[in-house]
Amino acid sequence: MAYDEIHKLISVISPETYANPEVKDLIRKTLKESKGSSYQEAIKRVKNENKDLSKKAKDLELYNYDDAKKDAMGLWGLKSPIEQHEIVYDSPAEGLEPVYFWILDFLKGPYQQIDKLVDNFQSSPGSSHFSELQGKATQMQQEVSRTMGNVNTVIKSILNLIYDLKEFKLRLAPYEEYEKAKKGQDEQEKYNKLLALKQVWLDNVDIKKGRGSINALSSGELDFATFRDGFMAVESAEHVKKLDLNDRVKRMLQQRTEEFFRWISESEASLKQRYELEKNYLRSQHNMLKLYSRWVKPYLKAAQKLGRDLSGNKSIDASLVTAFNSTIFELVLLATSAYDPKDDVSAELLPDIFKSVKTRKYYKVIIVEFEFRSIPQKISQKGDWAFGGKVNIKFTSYALNDEELEVLKKEIDKDDFQLISQLIEGATDSSLKEIEKDIDDILEGKDKKEKEKETPKSDNSNPFSALFQPLIDALKPKSKGAIKTEDTSKGVNPDNEYEKVIRSQAALGARELCFTVFDVYKKAHGMPSHQSHYDSQ
Repeated sequence: MAYDEIHKLISVISPETYANPEVKDLIRKTLKESKGSSYQEAIKRVKNENKDLSKKAKDLELYNYDDAKKDAMGLWGLKSPIEQHEIVYDSPAEGLEPVYFWILDFLKGPYQQIDKLVDNFQSSPGSSHFSELQGKATQMQQEVSRTMGNVNTVIKSILNLIYDLKEFKLRLAPYEEYEKAKKGQDEQEKYNKLLALKQVWLDNVDIKKGRGSINALSSGELDFATFRDGFMAVESAEHVKKLDLNDRVKRMLQQRTEEFFRWISESEASLKQRYELEKNYLRSQHNMLKLYSRWVKPYLKAAQKLGRDLSGNKSIDASLVTAFNSTIFELVLLATSAYDPKDDVSAELLPDIFKSVKTRKYYKVIIVEFEFRSIPQKISQKGDWAFGGKVNIKFTSYALNDEELEVLKKEIDKDDFQLISQLIEGATDSSLKEIEKDIDDILEGKDKKEKEKETPKSDNSNPFSALFQPLIDALKPKSKGAIKTEDTSKGVNPDNEYEKVIRSQAALGARELCFTVFDVYKKAHGMPSHQSHYDSQ
């Protein structure tokens, strides 16, 4: 995802606060009507209307933050919810890494969590840096291809094992039903289950005797017409003696009946043994698939990152001359710090009711965007590179609630891994879900189903989804008693009256922190800065 898209996403996720008033209704309408990626659709629709989507920080009102905080009900933070500052630093002789790491380390002080949302790069095709990275990308792609080949082999093996085990379950079912009927009091049920086993034995075992099989002997040619009927009627070897048959038939029936009941015990034991062996092998293959999942994930991630393309950014296109030795980097950091209204209540900036009111949790947010234009220099034969050049750093403040943060990260994940998802879509949809259901049913059986009824499943260990799951975890801080939306794909619920006050105060705090990071960096590096954050920037 291009870093400029993040601000557009925030505007459609929280249109009441960050979108231009003239497009708020259009955004809400699009979110409700869209059947696909609703937030991206809203961005496109506003663009097609040739209207500005986001509020601009430079057009917003400047005011004294301390006075604004004291007038919490004035909602000054919603009148001017964004603060933005920019630093441009050009030094081809100095490395760019210290700039990034200084800001990263400084953010760790006031902010509780820092996520890297965007990490893109592109080198000019004529540079040696491009050639070296393409070689590394090829290695990653080859490793992915090899491992995915092994994954396909294991999946085929799992499919065959599942079909075999299902067949074994079908063949074992008559034995289990017969044993269950023997323990019961219903003699007719026991006799019916025994008939089912007799039919299996006649069709699969006795028939191999050829003309000596029961079916052949009972056909009438050899004068044993009552043989089959007698066999089907007998319930045990002792029961043969009670049948009203001639001695010759009884002798043959005695031998076949004993053979049949011996076959029941031995064949059941053999089937159960084979079933357990193949089930253990399935478990082994299932674990192997999980192992391959862990192995292939870093290679997939590396191959995807080494293949990033920034050609869609027109300003970057102009900076990448084919024959030049140049590289462009895009980095975006999202830093969040929870806003607690109880602190403002203690400072007498908010009424006491805000100590107990139940709302969504709100965060002071800063988005730091880096755009590096570098001239890479190889400094060792090991492949180490130094990057000097020009860096544009932009600091932007926001105040978002937990649901908005979650949606923002999910949308970024969705965009970043769209290509990978398309490549493996056929392997991760319903077919593999059905396979996973079969594996769970075979390996865990009824016990697992009963446990799931008692305890909701909280951990998804599906190796198929784990293979390609988004590598950036969505932030999900849910406050107790928070207001929840039924479907955030159709938009996040607007703030209620209490939440408007809380967001306003959080926005004021976010603006102060944004200026602090900007101001301290400039002063720490000997650059002129502003005496106060109320001055025009």
